[in-house]
Amino acid sequence: MRIAILAALPGELKPLVRGWERIASPTPGISLWVKTAGEDEYIAVCGGMGTQAALRSFAAAEHIGTLDLVLSVGWVGALNDGMKAGQCYIASEVIDSLTGERFSLTDGDRKLRLVTSPRVADEAEKLRLSKTYGASLVDMEAAAVARLAQIRGIPICCFKAVSDGRDARLPDLNRFIDARGQLRLLPFLGYVAVRPGYWGALMRLGSTSAKAAEALAVSVHKFLEEKNVDRTNRTGVV
Repeated sequence: MRIAILAALPGELKPLVRGWERIASPTPGISLWVKTAGEDEYIAVCGGMGTQAALRSFAAAEHIGTLDLVLSVGWVGALNDGMKAGQCYIASEVIDSLTGERFSLTDGDRKLRLVTSPRVADEAEKLRLSKTYGASLVDMEAAAVARLAQIRGIPICCFKAVSDGRDARLPDLNRFIDARGQLRLLPFLGYVAVRPGYWGALMRLGSTSAKAAEALAVSVHKFLEEKNVDRTNRTGVV
């Protein structure tokens, strides 16, 4: 079985791909890792934030070979207080906020909705998305990955770990994301360096993001032991 694990940023995958083989990508800005476990081949890809970056990541994974299973993984923002920073959750439904499309990942009754937004959501946007869609989590890539997986008839699971809580007050990251979905780090650091009001929140974000990445790795590794997509999506348990 060939399994693609698609993320946006290297930090989301760092604990998961520890010890995996790093390989060259056919596409600039794409990072690729592979691992063979018995008859399974794992392909971890990160290509940036947003829909277009997710499409490139999916294509990079398919360049290696036909996929049998796709995992959309990464950091998300919480839309309500029930979603705790540093914890990993498994979405049962993905909503595209641009098109209104809904991708149901299970026929079960469990409804943990994730909404995909074209922008990093601030506190006000999180409130709007929660009210509009009844969603609990927000990211920037899952809907694109779910769309491609369902078109191809490939099973998909979404493992998402909360990096920032519902009321996190962070600087506007959108102005520092380039056309390929990459954070322009130096301009961003220059911006926050003279705005100490953000320092505490960014330190907390760094801490919870690291914890979230570790939680992702634990959940994904456990899932890969059995690869029971139906049970995972239906129950949220691996």
